[in-house]
Amino acid sequence: MSNTRTAARTEVTGWVGWGWFAGTILIIAGAIDAIYGLIAVLNPTSTYFVRTEGQLFIFDVAGWGWWHLLIGALLILTAIALFAGQTWARVVAVILASISAIGHLFVLPAQPWWSLIVIALNIFVIYALTVHGRELAVYNDRA
Repeated sequence: MSNTRTAARTEVTGWVGWGWFAGTILIIAGAIDAIYGLIAVLNPTSTYFVRTEGQLFIFDVAGWGWWHLLIGALLILTAIALFAGQTWARVVAVILASISAIGHLFVLPAQPWWSLIVIALNIFVIYALTVHGRELAVYNDRA
């Protein structure tokens, strides 16, 4: 007789690398967000203006900084839990990546190339965690 835990252990494939890719991207994105947030919080100006063709974006720098600092810390903590094989971390990482992708859609007119790169990376993270994320937990149980 085989139990489900033994059967699940045999399902680890080379695709577990997608889970490691997602965790690494989340740590890098979290570190970048945290650095942006620290810069904005420690050296705030009253507002930040971005002018595009026929549009004007106005940001509150201090609020923007606290938001990025919080999201950066959440991304780093989620990635660490993801490397530990926690199932809740997969769910939280997919939610945070979705929020990040949607957020960059709003900034697309102001920063098109950066937004497209971040959206693409978020899509890869969501793919990695939804399709191959379970293998991280199985891999950690084997190790």
